[in-house]
Amino acid sequence: MDAEKASSSSERLLSFVPGEGDIGPITGVKDFLRELRVESKKLWVLAGPAIFTFVFRYSLGAVTQVFLGQVGTLALAAFAIENSVIAGLSLGVLMGMGSALETLCGQAFGAGQIEMLGVYLQRSWIILSATALLLLPLYIFSTPLLKLIGQTAEISDAAGTFALYMIPQLFAYALNFPISRYLQAQRKIFEIAAIAGVALVLHTVFSWVLIVKVGWGMAGAAVVLNASWVFIVAAQMVYVFCGGCGLAWSGFSMKAFRDLWAFVRLSFASAIMICLETWYFMALILFAGYLKNAQVSVDALSICMNIVGWTVMIAMGSNAAVSVRVSNELGAAHPRTAKIAVAAAVVSSTVINLVLFVILMATKNEYPSLFTSSSDVRKIVSKLTPLLATCVFINGIQPVLSGVAVGAGWQALVAYVNVGCYYLFGVPLGLLLGYKLDMGVEGIWLGMMTGTVAQTCILFGLVYRTNWNKEASMANERIKKWGGEAR
Repeated sequence: MDAEKASSSSERLLSFVPGEGDIGPITGVKDFLRELRVESKKLWVLAGPAIFTFVFRYSLGAVTQVFLGQVGTLALAAFAIENSVIAGLSLGVLMGMGSALETLCGQAFGAGQIEMLGVYLQRSWIILSATALLLLPLYIFSTPLLKLIGQTAEISDAAGTFALYMIPQLFAYALNFPISRYLQAQRKIFEIAAIAGVALVLHTVFSWVLIVKVGWGMAGAAVVLNASWVFIVAAQMVYVFCGGCGLAWSGFSMKAFRDLWAFVRLSFASAIMICLETWYFMALILFAGYLKNAQVSVDALSICMNIVGWTVMIAMGSNAAVSVRVSNELGAAHPRTAKIAVAAAVVSSTVINLVLFVILMATKNEYPSLFTSSSDVRKIVSKLTPLLATCVFINGIQPVLSGVAVGAGWQALVAYVNVGCYYLFGVPLGLLLGYKLDMGVEGIWLGMMTGTVAQTCILFGLVYRTNWNKEASMANERIKKWGGEAR
């Protein structure tokens, strides 16, 4: 009886997954444009609220940075180093390991294996919480570590103190990334966006009060940031535990402890892929810290990276949407629909980022004053704007292609691509231009951006050559391997 009830509920849930059947063969441009228009509507139902979610969450740190920029250059540099290096490294590891759920939960949901989603979530919580404990020494000993890699004593001491304040955020990351992927796979995007929006409003108000009015500076920033992330996690848990996910959450289960090592391997592959992308621009901030007049260089570059981060959040919304669409449709054995979803996401992202490119170039002398009161920093940011605008365009397309990779389960392959393009090509070229040819921040950034262009081109080639029928078959095998039933 219970099995029949679960099966019936699964069938009802499947009716909500886009693609009640796969689309027919596309025989010409007219067919392609028609399907592209239909898929774009489905994609933006997911991408719209997902973009707001990523922008809201990213803005937590960005709002903190804006207020600290009014406190002084040391506070801004310390936050930039901690946020980019210490928290950035941890975020890359935990977000990467959590992204394994995008593949597993998305494909299981598409195949109707709803009851497995809660088990996957609990396995991921166990693994990410253990990983957070392993990352804890990075926060505790951040001051000597930053000095060891060549940061100035003044910046290292301030950033190290701030890192100690931010330990609660580390464990909030470990709980948040799995539950976000779990909800995202079920297309509960509006719920995630609403929670993140409330958190941002509260964060902005209390940041202004504690950092500016009360004068707590970095300590106030830490209090508000930690509280905001804890609020997000608590609100999501309340939603799940109180029945918001139906059969996808049936309570805690001992099944979560089965096949942990195999789950760790998949999570580790996902972590490597995401970390190599996240750490790449973290390294850009680090390299700037070795230049002459390091505080000004780090401040200017951190403002540019802040803007890149904001615009990448828009692309990450498309990343999340295309990951859900591809994983759901592959899980449901709809390969042609998955292929059209990829095309719709790439076209939409390209148009959006062309608009952002134009806006940045048109306001290059005005927007730096929003982030800093230092005239020296404003001049450097304005000078870097052409590079910034180009970077925004490129980084708007790359996450969409990465979303396809996650939805299809290609994490290990993309990790190899990232190593070659980023660290064997982009970093050496950036160091050569920045230091050997004395081009400074511009040279470092230009070289590393070239690595991103190479990675984007390779991912595009992989997507273009993909056999989507084979990917749908592999999704079926993956569901069987992780405890579900084959189609």
